[in-house]
Parts: sequence; C-alpha cells; structure tokens
Amino acid sequence: MERTTTTIPQADIDRQLSFCREIAALSAARPEQPLAFVDTYGCQQNEADSERIRGYLSQMGYGFTDQEEEAQIIVLNTCAIREHAEQRVLGNLGALVHVKRRHPDQIICVCGCMAQEQHVADKIRQSFRHVDLVFGPHVLWKFPEFIHTLLTSRGRIFQIPDEAGSIAEGIPVVRQDKVKAWVSIMYGCNNFCSYCIVPYVRGRERSRKPEDILNEVRELVAEGYKDITLLGQNVNSYGKDLEEPMDFAGLLEQVNAVPGDFLIRFMTSHPKDATQKLFETMARCEKVAPVLHLPFQAGNDRVLKVMNRKHTIEQYLDKIRALRALIPDIVLTSDVIVGFPGETTPEFEDTLKVLEEVRFDALFTFIYSPRVGTPAAKMDDPMSREEKLQNFNRLVALQDSISEEKHAAYIGKTMRCLVDGESGDSRYPLSARTPGNRLVRLTGDPAVIGQFVQVKITDANKWSLFGEMA
Repeated sequence: MERTTTTIPQADIDRQLSFCREIAALSAARPEQPLAFVDTYGCQQNEADSERIRGYLSQMGYGFTDQEEEAQIIVLNTCAIREHAEQRVLGNLGALVHVKRRHPDQIICVCGCMAQEQHVADKIRQSFRHVDLVFGPHVLWKFPEFIHTLLTSRGRIFQIPDEAGSIAEGIPVVRQDKVKAWVSIMYGCNNFCSYCIVPYVRGRERSRKPEDILNEVRELVAEGYKDITLLGQNVNSYGKDLEEPMDFAGLLEQVNAVPGDFLIRFMTSHPKDATQKLFETMARCEKVAPVLHLPFQAGNDRVLKVMNRKHTIEQYLDKIRALRALIPDIVLTSDVIVGFPGETTPEFEDTLKVLEEVRFDALFTFIYSPRVGTPAAKMDDPMSREEKLQNFNRLVALQDSISEEKHAAYIGKTMRCLVDGESGDSRYPLSARTPGNRLVRLTGDPAVIGQFVQVKITDANKWSLFGEMA
C-alpha cells in the first residue's frame, strides 16, 4: 500500500473548466438561469465533495435550489457506510422517476461512495432507468465533462473506475456556510477494518501537499471563516505518501501558525496512529480546539481483533489518560458498533465498562450493518436483532446519562463561543459552539452570527447547552 500519490495535471483541470465555460454559454442562452439541486448524504468528506460539485455547477452558470421540481440538474451525493443510508438513497431515487416524467430534460446524477459500489451501479443501470449519470469519488474532477456530454448527446454515463485514486487541485468551491469550512487534507484509507466499505470505494490514502492546504486555510481566514475542520478518513496518517514526509502533528502546527482568529478542528482519527506528539501539539497550539473524536468501536479485545482495528482497549485507555494529562478539559467523542458478528452480550458489556471509565461527552452509536464486499459480511452472526437492539438501548441509555451529567456541569460557566447560525427555535434563536464543539442554543441578536462572544450557560440537557450572551 506504500505508493506515490498521483496528481491530476493542471491541464486536465483546465480542460474541465473549459467545459464549464461552454456549458455556461448554453446556460446564458436560456430565458432563465438554470438551477441545480445537490443533495448530500453521509460524512463531512461528502459535504466537502458537494462543495466542489457546486463550484463546478456555479462555473457552468447554474444557480441553486433545494426543490427537485425546479432543478435542471439533480445530484445525489451518497453514503455507503450503512444499509439504512443506501435504502434511503434508493427510496429517494425511486421517487425522482415521477419528477423526471414531468421534466424529461432533467439530468439526474448519483455520485459518492454508494455509486462506487459495483452492485449498486448495476442496480441503478437496470432498475433506475431515469438516472443519467453515475460516477465515483475518483472521477469527481471530470464532472463538467460528463455534464457536457449529457447536454450535447444525451445517453447514460457510468464512471466507477477501480483505482487507487489521485489528488485534484484547482477545482472551484461553493461553500454552504460562511462561518465554518471543511478542508480536505487527504483522501482514502489503508486500514481495512473488516466491517468498513470506505477503503474499497475511496481508494488508498493520499495526502495533499502542505502548501496547498495552507494556501486554502489562508484564503478561508481572509474571507472571515472562524471554524476550520481538517478532514480525512484517518488524518493521523497524513503525509506518509508525500515526497517530503510530514506527519499530521507537523501540519497542525503549520495551520496553527496561520495569522488570524479562528479555531482548528480535525476528524477522523484512528487510535493506532494517535501519538503522544499529536497530543502535545494539540496542547501547545492555541487555535486547536480542545476536542478529539477518537473511535474505539468495541470494548472487547477479541472483537477488536476480528474488526482488524489494530489496537487494544488498554492501549486506547492509555492514550486517553495521556491526552487528559495534557488537556484536562478535553472534550472526547467516539464511535461504537453494537452487534458486530460474533459479539456476545458479555463482550458487549466490556464496551459499557469503557464508557464508565472514559465518560465520553458524546457518542455516535450504530447497530452493525453488513456491507457487501467486506470480510465481516461473510462472518457468522448468531445474535438476534432483538438482542442487539436491547444492547444498543443499554448503550444509549448509559451514554445519555453521562452526557446529561457532563452538560449539567457547564451551567453557570461563562465561555467564549462561536455563534454559527440561527437555530429555528424562537426561545433560543441562535446556535453557537463551545471550543469543545458542544452545541449551545442562545438568546441574542442575529448580528453576532460569525463572531466569538462570551456566553453564560444557563441550562442544559443531554443533547445541548442553553445560554445568554454575557
């Protein structure tokens, strides 16, 4: 898996931008500006990919809508991490047949991780004839060429090459947010956890050059962004494929040195690569938010070994202790899978013991979902769905009580928070985030959106905090 990352030549990106200009000329000839709808499912990396798709669409002369009936182009950017996500996409895709019947010139596209799965692409080809374009993450950079072909000759396009992946710089971006921004620092994954489809659909780990990342961060800070999240399937593996290797801690230090008043977050981290050097860098860098999302997935070493996680629970707990020694107020979140094939209830209860010891601020919890093509999908799975659900409910109940207790400890404190938007709640019309990324529902004037303000926490529940500007 050690390889030199390939970069798409700038001439190829320029060719895509020339397709954008040709499509923009077609758009300008219409009586009204054409609209596009980009519907995103799944993780933050998909959100970042959708921002690049919108960037291309904007260059093509398209405006944006969230109404399927209004859109000349519909893009479903999909997730393959769990069965529920796939079924939701297929359900929504099936409903679009009626929209397309009313608007036969509409172009319907499916992209993202789910589109890269061969069995899904085959299903769309055979059963969803109204879909015009299916393409995987590796060829997102060619999106203008695909649209140009569909506009000028129609037909159907399926592009899901089985390849390691590359880096494409220079793609325009239209961001959804004016306060928070995603910055992809790397793509792909080399870990091959036995339950996970991501390495098969996202390709091998490949890192962007530090100078490209830093230039993007500088531009974002100059534009007024206050909360910047560095993204990767495993950010702690950053830099191993670069000609001049740099580790993630070194990159974090360079991003921290960019002038400006902003917060740095990152995700996701793998325990096997979370080092003491990283923890020391987090503690030393004043812009790095005191929060870490560090998935442990299961609390039993036998289960972890079958998951191919490459860490033990004691190693995980040692890292948590080391991090808390450096940053006592660190906010910790994690991922847990309940009901992995072969997991027994006593083994599941080891996961509850980890929760009791670590006392996470929040958890992202899932019942195991088999993914076609992964080793775990072929494993014996004797535990009933009902027993898995019982265990899942025990996990959620324990974490809810911990989160509620942790949030209650904020009441009465005054904290510097970033006001990031409106909440839709008339009682607490603003939403904000603590440095540790806890949601605060806030009273106050919308004029402060995009600013850091002092907030007094007045109440809390297991999901969020409530406050007023101090």
